[in-house]
Amino acid sequence: MSDVDERAEVAAALGPLAAHLSDGRVTDILVNGAAGVWVDRGGGVEPVESPLRDERTVRRLAVRLAGLAGQRLDDASPWVDGLLPGGIRLHAVLPPLVAGGAHVSLRVPRRAGPTLEDLRAWGALDAVALRVLEAVVAAKVSFVVSGGTGSGKTTVLAAMLARVPASERIAVVEDVRELRVDHPHVVHLQGRSNNVEGRGEVTLPTLVRQSLRMRPDRLVVGEVRGAEVRELLTALNTGHEGGCGTVHANAAADVVSRMEALGALAGLGPAAVHAQLASAIEVVLHVVRGRDGARRLAEVAVLEPVTGVVRSVPALLGAPGAWTAGPAWPRLARRAGLPDEPEGVWPGPGDEPEQVGHRPSPGNGQGRVPAQIPAQIPAHVPVIDAGGEVHVGASR
Repeated sequence: MSDVDERAEVAAALGPLAAHLSDGRVTDILVNGAAGVWVDRGGGVEPVESPLRDERTVRRLAVRLAGLAGQRLDDASPWVDGLLPGGIRLHAVLPPLVAGGAHVSLRVPRRAGPTLEDLRAWGALDAVALRVLEAVVAAKVSFVVSGGTGSGKTTVLAAMLARVPASERIAVVEDVRELRVDHPHVVHLQGRSNNVEGRGEVTLPTLVRQSLRMRPDRLVVGEVRGAEVRELLTALNTGHEGGCGTVHANAAADVVSRMEALGALAGLGPAAVHAQLASAIEVVLHVVRGRDGARRLAEVAVLEPVTGVVRSVPALLGAPGAWTAGPAWPRLARRAGLPDEPEGVWPGPGDEPEQVGHRPSPGNGQGRVPAQIPAQIPAHVPVIDAGGEVHVGASR
């Protein structure tokens, strides 16, 4: 079935809400019972006129969509997380788990996944960030994309995976298929819930183990959110370079504690998580969504082991067009094949900020060089020292 036919099938099930599916700008359709319908066109959610007048109508819609996803939704099984034709992700919940009638959330993928160049055109990246992300992929650096819900983690991950050489085999493991990777050799493995008899569940940890027997050049876990973290860290510690995934976190610095929490679900203590993490995941790419709905890369950090504990150290911090180099830049540069002196990333201080991602920052005014600043970073590049102070130019 073609993508057009799949969309038409979902449109028929959506009924009066189908018009929003045909709007290429819409990324989310949210039905809050009979109270209203909201959509996100890329600038944040906004209310739209709802044709769903009562709770009974909303429930019928939710059950119809669940059936289309091959899932059961009723009083005995009052929630569902599934995939509709065309890659549309469905989540639905029935009362009494939620008040005011059934609630339906649809995540609508773009018909063609955005490239890194698209992300740059939209302002999520600039030339600096684009080069860094390309280098991370080319050097087979293991990484996670962190961020909050709706921040664009999956979009950035898919765009990066599209840069993997065609000669490599990518194994993607997801609970619900959401990653749409423009690559000629991708194997998708998707989890499965229990059937009506309570049997047949296939979990992410099981899928990760199975994927390792499929000769992947790169292992991808679409979203690391449970016990599968144990299998992922083990795999990345056994020669599977370039592995990656996404994880929910409010900042790059929170990724380590998030991994600790997930490791606990798999029976791993903090010491075991740090021991595995130290050589499994090298880089964190943190994305955010602003109040205006715009998504952007906000930080590139390196996970560094220090006396048995892994910490997140900034290598690049700020925003497209306004980057600051952190103390982990030299390590990132060495690992990813970027310049130790990033003239190719930061052209000279006379260039336009929006072209080179360079932001002048106030110095400490004391005319000294902080001990934590690597000497090989040029004087015109802003640097964060270990204490969080920004230094640039004459202040160094």
